[in-house]
Amino acid sequence: MSDSDVDLAGKVLATARAMNTCGINRGSAGNVSARCEGGFLVTPTGMAYDVCEPADMVRVDAEGTPGGRRKPSSEWRFHHDIYAARPEAGAVVHTHSPFATALACQEQGVPAFHYMVARFGGADVRCAAYATFGTQELSDAIISALEDRCACLMAHHGMVVFGRDADHALALAVELETLCEQYWRVLQLGAPRLLSDAEMTRVMAKFVDYGRQT
Repeated sequence: MSDSDVDLAGKVLATARAMNTCGINRGSAGNVSARCEGGFLVTPTGMAYDVCEPADMVRVDAEGTPGGRRKPSSEWRFHHDIYAARPEAGAVVHTHSPFATALACQEQGVPAFHYMVARFGGADVRCAAYATFGTQELSDAIISALEDRCACLMAHHGMVVFGRDADHALALAVELETLCEQYWRVLQLGAPRLLSDAEMTRVMAKFVDYGRQT
């Protein structure tokens, strides 16, 4: 790895460990990647993150060819395809977080029950159609569900989020899990009351500059 890749590998590993620490993932489930020159770095398949080292992160080039001492995550395909389809994506976080996964196992997305849904680019967070993990069919379903969005649920699977960098992607994943928990609780009270399309359009416009300090 180049010096820049070594630094980025450390960040990918730290993010993978952080998603477990903050409770949105457990064990070696889920995966993290970050874009680098000519490809991306992704967590290895089937390794517990607390025993991984930065050198265990796997470089995958723009053609989808891995290199390094480990095999890439079984989900490397959708990381590859997200970077190819969405030039604004700098990092991808995929988790099997409890509430997002519960909704996904019912093939439910997250509608406009709360204005923060707009944080992810639209009036809802879609649920991608089910396909076997690690397949091109799953990747295609995710890319479709991510159209004009930076997050989606994955039917009978979990969630995937991308951000401008690893910190941003992790923060968005935490926010999405929080919304999924809130929506799950709302569903216990009956049919959710949703914000109008017009209001969500107003909120999306306000989110254009959300979090910017200059």
